[in-house]
Amino acid sequence: MNISIEISLYPLAEQKFKTEIWAFIKRLRNVDGLKVVTNGMSTQVFGEYDLATSKVMAEIKHVHQTLDAAVFVCKFIGGDRSEVIPEELC
Repeated sequence: MNISIEISLYPLAEQKFKTEIWAFIKRLRNVDGLKVVTNGMSTQVFGEYDLATSKVMAEIKHVHQTLDAAVFVCKFIGGDRSEVIPEELC
């Protein structure tokens, strides 16, 4: 079973917040078997359910252990939502 996860990370009171966000994204990109897509508002992770959820949760834990405070907003959606079906095919 596959999963799609959308993540927004908000490091609180960090001077170098962009550095922390990109470090989080880069660690996820280094996981074989995950597809990681970023845009200006969030990061999407696609892959096999157990792999994706365990790696995302491990990275969330790493951030919480490293930073004084950080907020994550996440959406977990069953299935692979990485491909968009064109409207005319719906």
